[in-house]
Amino acid sequence: MILIEKLNLRFADKIILHDFSARIETGKFLGVFGPNGAGKSTFLQAILGLKQYTGRILIFDKPNYKGNPYMGYLSQFRQYASTNLLSGRAYLSAVSQGFRWGLPRTSPTEKKQIESLIQLIGAEEFIDRPYLSLSGGERQRIALAQALLGQPKVLLLDEPLSGLDPAQQEKMVQLISKIQKQFNITVLFTAHDINPLLGVMDQVLYLAQGKAIIGPVNEIINSEKLSWLYDAPIKVINHNNHLFVIHEKSGSNINVHDHPFC
Repeated sequence: MILIEKLNLRFADKIILHDFSARIETGKFLGVFGPNGAGKSTFLQAILGLKQYTGRILIFDKPNYKGNPYMGYLSQFRQYASTNLLSGRAYLSAVSQGFRWGLPRTSPTEKKQIESLIQLIGAEEFIDRPYLSLSGGERQRIALAQALLGQPKVLLLDEPLSGLDPAQQEKMVQLISKIQKQFNITVLFTAHDINPLLGVMDQVLYLAQGKAIIGPVNEIINSEKLSWLYDAPIKVINHNNHLFVIHEKSGSNINVHDHPFC
């Protein structure tokens, strides 16, 4: 599990979290939400040991640290050289050896693991095409496979649905949920919109204005809890099994966001 005790986390001069504690059990799917700038990515990076904080973060009863092999990470920002003609397979082989010095050489064990991941993400039809020729959804699948190299026990996914159309988003969510259940992996998944994740999450973590709350969806995503987080009147409406958040300003003005957590 992930144990967080009295966590204080800042980004520049902004307070991301103040005195936050939580337990995330092994094998659970946690959605991480909040408005832009709330600190979702910074929170994941703290768990990875990439951001300074006070308090404690324990991964399976041991302090977290940078490079922990238990952790797999899919970053929100992924840039690739425009001249990169590597195939998806060659890309996975290259990153699997990123911790070594010397000429690249893939061991039989690594080759077997890469082949298993290719099958797991359903990439057999496009894995040998140039990486830069792949669609956004195909690239995201390969990025997911990269995060799974080394068989991590915790998977941190920062905006993996970004840039995908609704059909691709659904396929990605179902694939991640399948992997989570098959390998009993703990998943922390940041997103702006809760709706694509409603059928797969065990819990949600919502961050806003230096505060955070964690728990089952119906206990957290409601008018009372979100109004407390924002220090403002918030309404949560369930329409056709989709959740929408309405922020009531002074007077009769009401803003309805297309994405509930923009």
